[in-house]
Order: sequence, then C-alpha cells, then structure tokens
Amino acid sequence: MSIEIEHLYKRFGTFAALEDISLEIREGELLALLGPSGSGKTTLLRIIAGLEHADGGRVLFGGEDASRLGVQERRVGFVFQHYALFRHMTVADNIAFGLKVRRRRERWPAAKIAGRVEELLSLVQLQGLGGRYPAQLSGGQRQRVALARALAIEPRVLLLDEPFGALDAQVRRDLRGWLRELHDRTGVTTVFVTHDQEEALELADRVAILNGGRIEQLATPAEAYDRPASPFVYSFVGAVNRLRGRRRGDRIEVAGLALPAGAATPDAAEVDLYVRPEDLRIGEGGWPALVLGSQRSGPRVRLRVRLLGGTDEEVELELPVDAEAAHPPGSQVRLAPARYGTFAAG
Repeated sequence: MSIEIEHLYKRFGTFAALEDISLEIREGELLALLGPSGSGKTTLLRIIAGLEHADGGRVLFGGEDASRLGVQERRVGFVFQHYALFRHMTVADNIAFGLKVRRRRERWPAAKIAGRVEELLSLVQLQGLGGRYPAQLSGGQRQRVALARALAIEPRVLLLDEPFGALDAQVRRDLRGWLRELHDRTGVTTVFVTHDQEEALELADRVAILNGGRIEQLATPAEAYDRPASPFVYSFVGAVNRLRGRRRGDRIEVAGLALPAGAATPDAAEVDLYVRPEDLRIGEGGWPALVLGSQRSGPRVRLRVRLLGGTDEEVELELPVDAEAAHPPGSQVRLAPARYGTFAAG
C-alpha cells in the first residue's frame, strides 16, 4: 500500500518537530527516515502510525485519509527499539497477541492462530523456540520476535523505530541483511527510522534525510551519497572535507588551485567545496600537501594532510592500505579532487 504525506506540521510547545513535510512512499518499498536526534524522524513515524496527531496536513493510506482511521483500522505493524515484548508470555503468545485481542467477530479460530504463529516462527528463523520466554533469548532473537508479532496481523504497512539500536555491531549487521531478505519475501511497505547512515544506505530502496523537521533530500542511497543536495547531506551522509573558495567566471579557486565550476555551482562569490576522502587523488598537479599521520581501517587507510601554500587547511584522504608505506608522516604529496560538490559559503 502506498502512503502519501501532504504538508505535515507538528509542534511541541514552541519546538517545531515537523515543518511542511510532503512525501510519497511507494507501495512495497523500504524507505529509511535518516537524520540526527531531534530531526523529526520518530515524530513522522508516529503520525503515520496514528500514535501522534499532526497540527496540519494529511496522511493518506492508498488514497484514503488516515485521519479518519483509528490505530487498529490502519493495520500498521510497529516495531520499537527495545522490543516491547511481554516478559510473562512465551514467544508464541507474544506473536499471537495481536490476533487474540481482535474484536470477537474478527478473531480467528485458535487453530488458525497457532498455524500463523508457526508460519511466522519459520519466517523469522526461530523454529522450535515458541515455548521460550523473552528472557531466554538473545537481543537479536527478541527483535525477530518483535518483527514476527508486527507481521502477525498481516499489516498493510510495517513501521520500524530504530529497530537495531539496542544491539551490538555484529548482530546489527547480521539483522540488516536478514531484514532486507524478509522485506523482499513479504513485500510489505516498510518505513524505518535510523540515525545510522550505513544502515540506511545498505537497507533502503530510498532514503529521506531529515534535518530540523524538514526533508533535505529524498533519493536512492547511491544518489544521496554521490550527489548530496545540500551541505547538511554532504556532512551527515559519509565523511567529507570542506574547503573555502571563490568563484571566478567558469572556475573555482580553492587554496590556490583552479577547478571547473560545473553547472550546479552557485553564482555566489564565495563558495564551499565539499570533497569526500575517497575522491582525493595523489598524483601530478593539485595541492601540495604535507602528510601528518595515518589511521588504518580494515583494507583502507585514512591519511591526514595539511595543504601547503599558506592555507594551512587540513584534509583527509582514503587510500588502499598498501599505499600507507609510500606516504609516511612528514612526506609531501600532491592532491587533486576527482569529484566534488560546491555550495554557497555558509
């Protein structure tokens, strides 16, 4: 089912949580709401679920105004960061809970509920654990139970609020791949909130990047990383170096180096150039620079260098780890940006 969000506003006292949010979530897609704390991600998710009411605007489920629908009528599955499982119930009873509390005329027979629970235990790869209690499970297993419980009611929309935030790094990585596979198998329209860039870029079909209650960019993960729409997106999604420059006709002068301005370069006299560490190249031409230090991360190494020529700007570049020995601290290199973005100076 598709979801259309039209000009949503939400305030908490004098704090503007959402400012004119408009967004279309396609049927069957997995959309990430990505942003820092306080950007409005969870507020937007709760309004979609019906757990919060907007001060203005509409949410449409398949073209129907959801403001006329109660939480149960929306048929939304919601998964929280801290599982919210009933500790006194078995795994099977937790999964069946939403089916058992339905109105009498909508309630399934006990045998059908039991069959649905077994089906879901298999789907989330927890076969044979229906008789255990949450305390007997690992964190990753509990989150799978929470997802199974959300899917039990056959939701039209699945909403996940920082679903892996309480788990350690390795479990998070494992569950990300599993969640993507689960989504592809079920086809349920899914919206998940995260502040983890890697999580959003790895999992989502599209990413809505929020800042200060507004959407800065709605794009595929590749577009958001390769073609950020604003300085905030450049800085929030991945590492980036920022250098001050001046526009002179069809060129940008940055730390003594003239670069093509490009069609998207603003007409402002002063501009900021954004270049990611992996987009800086060592070779002929470019900025002369002094290597200050290095830090290895797996198969890559991050060099910290100071641009020479009177600017004293420091930048980082990323290279294959076997290049580290060729550029020890104190050595000099020349750097040129292979790809960059420019915005009016902030």
